[in-house]
Amino acid sequence: MARVQKGTIVQIAGRWFVRFYERRTIGGTILRKRVSHPLGAVTTRGKRPPAEIMDEAKKFMININSGHLPAERILTMVDFAETVYLPWVERYQRPSTLKGYRQVWTQHLKPCCGRTWLKDVRTFNVQGWLNAIARNGTLSRSSLKRIQSVLSGMFSLAKQLGYFDLVNPVQDTRIDPTAAEPAETYAYTLEEVNALLNLLPEPAATAFAAAAFMGLRIGEIEALEWQDFRDGEMYVTRSIWNGHVGSPKTRTSTAPVPVIRQVSERLEMHRLRSQSPHAGPIFANGLGNPMNMNNLLTRAILPVLNRCANCGRSKGRPHRKADHVFMRDPRMPQWHGWHAARRGLGSNLYRLGVPPMVIQRILRHSNVSTTANYYIKTAAEDVRKAMKDLERVVPENRRSDLPDTFGTPKPMPPLQPESIN
Repeated sequence: MARVQKGTIVQIAGRWFVRFYERRTIGGTILRKRVSHPLGAVTTRGKRPPAEIMDEAKKFMININSGHLPAERILTMVDFAETVYLPWVERYQRPSTLKGYRQVWTQHLKPCCGRTWLKDVRTFNVQGWLNAIARNGTLSRSSLKRIQSVLSGMFSLAKQLGYFDLVNPVQDTRIDPTAAEPAETYAYTLEEVNALLNLLPEPAATAFAAAAFMGLRIGEIEALEWQDFRDGEMYVTRSIWNGHVGSPKTRTSTAPVPVIRQVSERLEMHRLRSQSPHAGPIFANGLGNPMNMNNLLTRAILPVLNRCANCGRSKGRPHRKADHVFMRDPRMPQWHGWHAARRGLGSNLYRLGVPPMVIQRILRHSNVSTTANYYIKTAAEDVRKAMKDLERVVPENRRSDLPDTFGTPKPMPPLQPESIN
């Protein structure tokens, strides 16, 4: 039978604490440690604790004595995150997800809560961590939500595995409402896409066309193989991230994408330049392995777009004359990223009158709200056109009963009594 502890109430630095012993896992070893739990501030002059402090200590020790977490399940936040949670993410999630979660833990959470015991965390503790992280003002609202989500996932797993036996303490927390909104994402217009395709060399132009007219993600473009291109469709079944080959981002992402004629012709020309292969990567490097799209960006795309307005040389290359500094040619289109082409496809289809539900299927999103909220960008010209269309259907402000310029209505004719037979 477990020993029932009463605890010892002590004063430390102007606060009352209750001390007790608990078996905890420290560095992988189960040790019996003396623990101090804060009860409240010292508000009396005597050395004897007031009644409310004694009652608080008694209630707390009831929870300690009735606790049923085994010693091997009592861990600090850092031990749980690095020995349980992150290994679980590595086993069951995508490598890119693991990288993002590990970055959130290392940069933001570990410095403020790493030494806290997992079982003692309450909602006010989590809210304090989130407030402290947001205090420097450098993180946007979406970044803070991501940190909140990672914390919630940690406590959900802790409950599932028996490391935490209370309600998820992240559940009722809120992020800083004054945090900055995330930066607006970009979507290429059809005019920008055509301008880029006319400038880029091969195979960069064909790869960019796959992003702009098929809506493929960068990892899906890298993983394309010739056997995926058949019957006028591209079957998306793989994705590559930092050399790791896996499945696409979501289950609905594994689907065929119709290939328009212009892209199909580009792909066939690219096949001829590649010695007419019928298998293997569509975009292959010199060793026959999948080409890294970011390397292609650095070596083939940016040098074309970032050229000097004075001498035409790419940024970073020696100028033909040393009598000027580099100034980017403003006539060249700007590069806004591979994903801007995917967002551009959604926006361009919407401008052509395609319903959001159909755009969702083309972009292979799990739900239409993602498509509508993040992948359909309304241009200013679309807004003006919509209001012009409204202007054409609204009737003119003309009424026959308002003849004068002051809008005074005409008097109504007096009622005539009906004749009585």
